[in-house]
Amino acid sequence: MPEFSTTLRFASSAPEMTDQHNFQTVALGLGGNLADPPSTMASALQILDSHASIAVRQVSPLYRTPPWGKTDQAWFYNCCALVDTTLDPKPMLDACLATEQKLKRVRRERWGPRVIDIDVLTYGSRKVDEEGLTIPHPHMFERAFVLVPLADIAGDLMVSNRTVSDWLELCDTGGIEPASADGNWWR
Repeated sequence: MPEFSTTLRFASSAPEMTDQHNFQTVALGLGGNLADPPSTMASALQILDSHASIAVRQVSPLYRTPPWGKTDQAWFYNCCALVDTTLDPKPMLDACLATEQKLKRVRRERWGPRVIDIDVLTYGSRKVDEEGLTIPHPHMFERAFVLVPLADIAGDLMVSNRTVSDWLELCDTGGIEPASADGNWWR
């Protein structure tokens, strides 16, 4: 796993994040294809960054991607983010789900259209397999819309005995288009 800096920016209202040695780096995947996905994903990142126990450290460029799984729908926008958190894996997932709800996510059909989706891809080097949460995310290795942006910010990250960049080489990246010049699009 790559060495990450422990220099973080913490709001003074975030006392539980002031101990920089008790945090984990978490990789998140974000996407959506309804309404204004870039704006909604930016709002999601801002909501997460304002959480007392989460600090957004790095965000990938934004990508426009063809639908996966259910292909008869609008194209998606996707990105990945690295966040530092003092939350355990399940509360981290709960924070992501609460963010989705705040942004009016409605779950109607698997892999169907959505205003926002936030997946916990990795949580440090931990493996989690419990009801409702599997880390590393079980489908991330076959999804170029996850691996392309994740490789931009964590290409050397080891996940299931390979780097993200190595996993990306095994995926079809056809149709994926850059939609921002860098990772500052969400600010």
